[in-house]
Amino acid sequence: MPVPQAQQLVEFERLNSVFTAIYDGASEDPPLHSSLQTLREVFDAKHTTLILRPATAQNAGAIINTDTVNAHASESYRTHFYALDPFVGLPDGEVVTPEELMGPRWSKSTFYRQFMEPVAVGHLLGADLRMGGGSECRFRVSRGIDALAFTDDDKRFCRVLLPHLKRAIQLHTRIDDLESERQLFAGTLNRMQLGTISITRDGTVLDLNPEARRILEQRDGLLLSAQHLSTEGATERRELQRVLRTALADQNDEGPAVIDAISVTRPSGQAKLCLVIRRVPQGISPESRQRPAAIVFVRDPEATRLNGANEVVRRLFNFTRMEAALALHLADGLTLDEAAEKLGVRRNTARTYLRFIFCKTGATRQTTLVRMMLNSVVSLA
Repeated sequence: MPVPQAQQLVEFERLNSVFTAIYDGASEDPPLHSSLQTLREVFDAKHTTLILRPATAQNAGAIINTDTVNAHASESYRTHFYALDPFVGLPDGEVVTPEELMGPRWSKSTFYRQFMEPVAVGHLLGADLRMGGGSECRFRVSRGIDALAFTDDDKRFCRVLLPHLKRAIQLHTRIDDLESERQLFAGTLNRMQLGTISITRDGTVLDLNPEARRILEQRDGLLLSAQHLSTEGATERRELQRVLRTALADQNDEGPAVIDAISVTRPSGQAKLCLVIRRVPQGISPESRQRPAAIVFVRDPEATRLNGANEVVRRLFNFTRMEAALALHLADGLTLDEAAEKLGVRRNTARTYLRFIFCKTGATRQTTLVRMMLNSVVSLA
């Protein structure tokens, strides 16, 4: 193999390893942390740093460093020196050194003398990336005082990396947004006392939310056996298996999303558990068989669904604390007498509160009030 071609292959493999590290870092938390370690080695640098959400007088920003950065120095920058840093506001996507940007003023600046020299940093290379929406990212590479200054080759290589760093950061942002949405919706389902059980194509239980875990830990009718859903009763067990087989069968996404709904008897004598089974649309990648293929929603009719919603009810309906507590007890299925006992008041006092509640909501019957409460956003609180 000719030497030039061999050199090209080495350079290609080098670039490939760096790009792989950058895109692998998009799914990390903090983002691109291992990528910065790789880039530090590639640039033979002392430190590599990403500054996301750049610091302002009100916000010191998010700073991601290699592990070689002194924790005290990093905190000093975050809390004080960011306001003195003159190496900011670089032209979008251009790779520059402070000397190119500021000339002799750089080595005489307060930032250089009070922050960089004490941590033995002598050379700096940087680029700013405008990410859209008014946000930006700063990428900085530093070398020690006794190290060689950054060359034109270093700058060229950095320019090659910048588009990939930008895409990786954008990818991380998208992943982070999706995860935030997932956590929001998962929390909402749990506050609604709705259990969710995700099941893979082979019938294995993949994940449970806290409410589903609570129900299964009771071992009262619905069971988890060897990571598969089961029931106490043989007839219900066969029915559940049949429904799950239907949901997990290979079908196109145009089939019905809701496969079936069944109830599960509880040996304790409490009200039956209610289950709804839905098919999950599958992706085209091979890994999709390791993703949820069906979701089982399970609700315990005996559970208190509006627990902890007193403040929300007060704000929605302009109730007093006692009125809100009474309305919540009634919505949870208690009679007026039972609610009065729970609240520690006489029945006539509870009836007085109920009249005030009717006046504020426009309801004229308890059933109307309960329906109003259950159909409001109270269960999302």
